[in-house]
This record gives sequence, structure tokens and C-alpha cells, in this order.
Amino acid sequence: MPKDVITTRAKDYNQWYLDIVREADLAEVAEVVRGCIVFKATGYAVWEMMQRELDDRIKETGHQNVYFPLLIPKSFIMKEAEHVEGFAPEVAEVTRAGGEELAEPYVIRPTSETIIGYFYSKWIRSYRDLPLLYNQWCNVMRWEMRTRPFLRTSEFLWSEGHTAHATEADAEAETLNILYNVYADFAEQVMAMPVIRGLKTENEKFPGALRSYCIEAMMQDGRALQAGTSHNLGQNFAKAFDITFTDQANTVQHVWTTSWGVSTRLIGALIMTHSDDEGLVLPPRLAPTQVVVVPIYKNDAEREKVLATVATITAGWKGTLRFKVDNRDNLSPGFKYNEWEMKGVPVRIEVGPKDVEKGSVAIARRDVPGREGKSFVPQEGLTARILALLEEIQQGLFARALRFREEHTADVTTYDELKVQIERGFARAYWAGSPDDEKRIQDETRATIRCIPLDQPGTAGTCVYTGKETTQQVIFARAY
Repeated sequence: MPKDVITTRAKDYNQWYLDIVREADLAEVAEVVRGCIVFKATGYAVWEMMQRELDDRIKETGHQNVYFPLLIPKSFIMKEAEHVEGFAPEVAEVTRAGGEELAEPYVIRPTSETIIGYFYSKWIRSYRDLPLLYNQWCNVMRWEMRTRPFLRTSEFLWSEGHTAHATEADAEAETLNILYNVYADFAEQVMAMPVIRGLKTENEKFPGALRSYCIEAMMQDGRALQAGTSHNLGQNFAKAFDITFTDQANTVQHVWTTSWGVSTRLIGALIMTHSDDEGLVLPPRLAPTQVVVVPIYKNDAEREKVLATVATITAGWKGTLRFKVDNRDNLSPGFKYNEWEMKGVPVRIEVGPKDVEKGSVAIARRDVPGREGKSFVPQEGLTARILALLEEIQQGLFARALRFREEHTADVTTYDELKVQIERGFARAYWAGSPDDEKRIQDETRATIRCIPLDQPGTAGTCVYTGKETTQQVIFARAY
């Protein structure tokens, strides 16, 4: 497997990304279905790992999984004005079924607030029914004009949570709980991807939301990627769908709702945060295969001895390590090395006849390519050594990504400085502009306010665009 099949990041970052998706066998463009992709086994295995980790966190916070229909009556979408306006360009409709024209078209769900709102209005009657904490794993359809595998496709997979609460304070607490304890925790602890927790501006918030929060990550080209969102929907959808409850004072009130979601674009984020010109790089906590063992032999006698040693080495790994023994006889060791490097397996173990004699193995770490990342160690104590190495790799990837973000983030005080800085990364600036000012900057620079960081300096400064004094800082960047 020649390594020059991957375009370097320096030469063409966009092509590098597409090459990684293809050569790591993550996905293939489904050219027969506009804007869609086929998740190949390697890519879907990564999504399953993400799903498992996120699902555990979602359930630990008291939520239950449910599933709602894929098709939504069009009249439901029309009930919340801001919501329908935001999604209208992306909606796909079903107008015929069973050979007949439908009396009312169905919309293929772009998101599920409306149909869930309809059922919540049936299920919720009293304060005793609250909070209602549900999540669903599903697919959605948004008719995208320009697509890129994982990052933006017409159909994608995701988790979408929908909750109902008695008070605005409860809804706000839920929104921030998901942002911090589920999404940001997963991104940093499992994906090894540092994120900024922030509030979206009015221009950037979810259609129909009271407030939208997000986690924003920096990719290796300096662009931002919105990695997850959590929305306090206020009472907008509750009023549109008449979701009410009788409180303890026997008064009928509208509930306060939230929604939140992360999608398979996290796979794109993973690629662009850690991978290199040799292929995919996976953090150990997320890697479907953490360790691959490659036996090396030239004849049947060597094969028998090497495989016996491999069996002894790996005997206690089940349940401790996610591993694979690559004993395919029709491929050379060099081909196997390249394949597993391309697919991002964090650690490779090589065992040959000399290793059998010496009681040693060769260890190659994916995050440090070439000779620098390779060492020879005793077979004794190997499991503990691998576990320690996996943790070292996990922490090292996070530290490397955080260092990159810090090196490509700068404080700017003038509009000219902002225009220069967004060419290389994040521009942090004081902001007191209007939504129209924000839109003008976007039109002129293609940069947006990615978020208003929840961690603010608490000191006053001058707005980068209007010159007004303010205590609020924001992050400007170009984004995916």
C-alpha cells in the first residue's frame, strides 16, 4: 500500500481529508444517492465507539432512549415560524406513496422537535410527569447542496435529545449539563479534542431556540468545527404544540423544552484533529482496535513458534484490550504495517523468530511515525506496558491538539488584525456589535462568531468593530 496515495496537508488540505476517508476505508460516496455516503466497516466501527461512549454518558444523566417516526407531517413543521424558516431550504418531502398522491406531504425529518412536541402534548399532563428526559439515535435528512463525507451530507446519523421541564431554570440546567458533562467531556476525554464551550449569537443559534450553546474545536487548517450543540428552546415549541401541565398550584402552564445533538460529523472532526500525512490517527479510548499484533515468519516451523508466542502474549488481553492478530498469510508484514497505520490503530506489536528467542517484541506507536516511535521491549510485563502506553498516547494527542489551538489563537484589537488572524486560526476579540455588524463581517471575510465563550475574562475592552466598550469576548473563525 504506497503512502503517496495521500495528498499532504501542506499541498491540499481538502484533498488530504478526502484521501484519508478513502484510504482508511472509512466511507465511500454513494454516487447513486445525491449527497449521501456509505459508511464502510472501519468508519462505522468508529461511530459505534462514539455512540457507546456518548450513550453511557446520556444514560448516566438520567435520560432514556426512544425512537420517533422518520416521516413528519408537513403541517407540523409549519407550526413554529422561525423553525420552518430555518429549515425550509433543506427539507425533503414525500408526496406520493402506494402509487397515490398523499393528502398531506410528509417531511423526512431534518430534526424531530415538531413530531416529538406533538407526542409530548399527549403525554404530559401534570408536574408529576416532569422532567421528561428522552434521547433518540437515528438518521436525518437535510438536502445539502455542497457535501463532504461526514462533515456535511444529505443524510447523517446522530443522537438528538428532547426534554421537557417545569421551569426555565430547569431547562437551562439541562442544556448546560449536556454541554459540559456529556459533550465537552466526551470530546476532551475520549476524542482527545479540546473544545471551547460557548453561547451562539442570535445569528448563529438554532431556529426556534431561546439560546443555543455549543462546543467548538479547531482543525489542523485553523478552521473551526461545531462539534455539538445544546439548545434551550424556551416555550416556543411548547406553545406551538400546546404542551402544557398542571403545576402544584393547580395552574396550567406551558413546559420549557430543550434539544441537543451530536452527529457523525464528529468522525470528520476526529480525522482533522489528529490525523497526519501517513493516514488516520485514532485516540486509544476511541479506537475500535487499540492494538494489532503482526506475526512475522518465513516458513511453517517459524509460523508455529511465532503464533504460539503470540497466543501466550495475548492470552489475558480479552476484556482488557481491544486487539486483533493479523495472521493473514497472503500479505507481507510491510503491507500490514502500512494498512494498520493508514487505519489509525494506536499500537502495533511485531513478533518474529528472533523475538521468540529473546523473549521480546517490537512496539510501534501510531502517534509517532517511523523509527522514533518504535522500540523493543520484553514480553514480560507487556500488557501493563501497553496499557500505560495507550494512556500516554491519549494524553499526548490531547496536549498536541491543545498546543496547536493555543498557537493558532490570538487576541485582536482592530478589524484589520481580525482579517489577518482568521487566515491562520481563531481570532479572540471584544465584541459589542449588532447582528447586522456580524453579518457584514461574514460577508467581507467569510468568518463568523463561532461562539461567545462561557469562560469570560471579566475585564473591559474595546469592540473590534464598533469601538464601543464591552466586557464580552467572542471567537471569530472560518468554519466547516
